[in-house]
Amino acid sequence: MDPTLWLAFTAASAFMLAIPGPTVMLVASYAMVRGRESGWATVPGVALGDLVAMTVSLLGAGAILAASADLFTVMKLAGAGYLLWLGVQLWRSKPELASVQVGTGRRDKLRMFSNAFVVTALNPKGIVFFVAFVPQFFDPARPIVMQCVILIATFVILGALNAVFWAVMAGTMQNRFSSPRALRIVNRLGGSAMIGAGLLTALTRRSAV
Repeated sequence: MDPTLWLAFTAASAFMLAIPGPTVMLVASYAMVRGRESGWATVPGVALGDLVAMTVSLLGAGAILAASADLFTVMKLAGAGYLLWLGVQLWRSKPELASVQVGTGRRDKLRMFSNAFVVTALNPKGIVFFVAFVPQFFDPARPIVMQCVILIATFVILGALNAVFWAVMAGTMQNRFSSPRALRIVNRLGGSAMIGAGLLTALTRRSAV
């Protein structure tokens, strides 16, 4: 594709990803409680979520959501409910120093992966945003399929790198939160952030997308 269009898309995507959202909150919360190793589970979940959301958007689901207020509302409330549920679970969870020190089990990693995937993919505002955002960078004179592949790969890679950054940064801070009291505060701050993100998602107006 046109290198100028690709650079513009890369810059715009990087700027958008730099703004913390529900995915960043989830990745950072896990990293602060479970360490940087949580990134091995959350980053692939984020990448797969971005891949699914962007692919579905380019296949036309975003246009359907943009045209259907009822469908948009259903997906919006489902995403908001999931964020609220995660926030409540994180708020109520007990600090476990042993699990933080020795890492997580296979089941815990699978749960972190699935949560990161769902939070990233089940975001109706993101899906509709892709539909309004991505077409600006297509060159009608060039093969559309290859341009889709390039743009999707670029965004997924940038999204994964962004998740890695937050997992490493938040995981590094984990060493400063070694007491049960501090871990409880981290849990509740992260839980509050997720609940807030859920409420904001629920209040998202279709016309604002």
